[in-house]
Amino acid sequence: MPADLPILRYPRLLTIAGSDSGGGAGIQADLKTFSALGCFGMTAITAITAQNTTGVRAIHAVPVPVLADQIDAVVEDIGVDAVKIGMLHAPEVVGAVAAAIDRHRLPNVVLDPVMIATSGAVLIDAAAIAVLVRELFPRALVITPNLDEAAHLVGRPLADERDMEDAAARLLAMGARAVLIKGGHLAGPQVSDLLASASGERAWIRGGRIDTPNTHGTGCTLSSAIAAFLAQGQALVDAVQAANRYVRGALEAGAGVRAGHGSGPLNHGYAP
Repeated sequence: MPADLPILRYPRLLTIAGSDSGGGAGIQADLKTFSALGCFGMTAITAITAQNTTGVRAIHAVPVPVLADQIDAVVEDIGVDAVKIGMLHAPEVVGAVAAAIDRHRLPNVVLDPVMIATSGAVLIDAAAIAVLVRELFPRALVITPNLDEAAHLVGRPLADERDMEDAAARLLAMGARAVLIKGGHLAGPQVSDLLASASGERAWIRGGRIDTPNTHGTGCTLSSAIAAFLAQGQALVDAVQAANRYVRGALEAGAGVRAGHGSGPLNHGYAP
C-alpha cells in the first residue's frame, strides 16, 4: 500500500457476553447489530447456552482464563473502539472483565447488567451483583438495566416514571457514571426510557408501544447498538437515541415474522 494513502479501519466492537444458540440474544444478537450498523464485531464468550425461543435448557460456563485470553487476543491484534458487556454469571468473571478493562484501557464500555430472566428468575447471586456494582459500574460509560433489573439493584419495585427517576439517582450514587433505565415493562401504550448521568443530565426517550410477540434479545440489541454508535464517535445521548430508533425499527420489521414457537427475535438486518 502506498505510504501516502490513509489507513482505513472499521469501527471495532467487542462483545463480552453469553452465547445464545437460538440466535436471538447474547453474542449472536450483538454481532448482527454490529454488522447492521456498519461495525466489525468480535467476541469474548462468558458462557455457552442451549436455548431457543421457548427457554434455556442448559448453561456451560467458559473458564475464566479462557475468557481473559479471548479479550487479550482480539484487543492486542485488532483493537477495540467500544465494548458491550452482557451476562457475567460469577464474581470471578466480573473481576476478570474489570481487570481486562484496566489492562487494555478499553473505551466506551456499555454494561447491560443481565440479572433477571423473562420468567422472573434471578440469574446471578448476590455476591456477583455486589462485585458487578463495585468493579464495573465505575468502569462503564453507561449501564442499561431494564425495569426489573433496576428494581433488583435498588431493592424495591418500580411502578412509574417517578420511581425510575429515583432509581436512576440511586444507581448513580452506587457508582454508575450514567444509567439508562428501560421502562418497557411498565404498563401503558407508551414506552419511556430514562437516561441520567452523574453530571446531572436527564433525557427521556419515548415512543408508542410496538405490538409484537418477537422481543427476545431486545435489551442485548439496544446495548449493542449504543456501543456501535459510540464507536462511530457519537455522544452518549445521541448514541442512545439512535440505538432506540434502530431497535424500534427492528421490532417493527420483525413483528409479523414467525421464528420458533415462543418469543422470537428482532429483525436485526431490516436496514443494513
